[in-house]
Amino acid sequence: MYRIFLVEDDRALAQAIQKTLCEYGNELKIASDFKDVIKEFEEYRPQLVLLDIKLPFYNGFHWCSEIRKISVVPIIFLSSAADNMNIVTAIGMGGDDFIAKPVDPMVLNAKVAAVLRRTYEIGGSSVLEFHGAQLHPDKACVEYGGNNIDLTKNELRILQTLIENKGRIVSRDDLMNALWQNDIYVEENTLTVNVGRLRRKLEDNGLKDLIVTKPGSGYMLV
Repeated sequence: MYRIFLVEDDRALAQAIQKTLCEYGNELKIASDFKDVIKEFEEYRPQLVLLDIKLPFYNGFHWCSEIRKISVVPIIFLSSAADNMNIVTAIGMGGDDFIAKPVDPMVLNAKVAAVLRRTYEIGGSSVLEFHGAQLHPDKACVEYGGNNIDLTKNELRILQTLIENKGRIVSRDDLMNALWQNDIYVEENTLTVNVGRLRRKLEDNGLKDLIVTKPGSGYMLV
């Protein structure tokens, strides 16, 4: 059973989501104080957050940013504004997935199950060496030059897969499968956003030009 924290101001929708996910054996708490979502988050200590974008007082992007200051817990955004800009912004801010409203119960459960599976069933914790850096899968971080580079679960999966295939091209399909395990509901540009974010984190910490894009083929760690 996983603890899920739902930040959604539409009470009827929130209760419907709660009913759906609890039927699959999860525990779900609905946020009640939209002025201080972080307080409820810290008290509940969820293993996954479902986060609406349009909320009273502060929007979902604000709360995602605040959560990311203290936690790498997976976050799935919910929104009726499922345009590319909102999806890219959500993923770029640290979201792990995006579900468009109106929420289909089957899609909701499939995405939640997929995110929980790839977050908490990630295999292997051995330290992986690359270019003088160390990837620690168990801590979801890279150590390099005395600094710790924190990674989201998606970024960890991507980098781990690329390191394990160092010098070989990893196809987009293989990376999609590593991240979302054949989840048919994933937007393909979500992978591009995650790779771009990982690349920027590495480059900002001195690990430049490591992840190479092979047009029409995939990505490679040189």
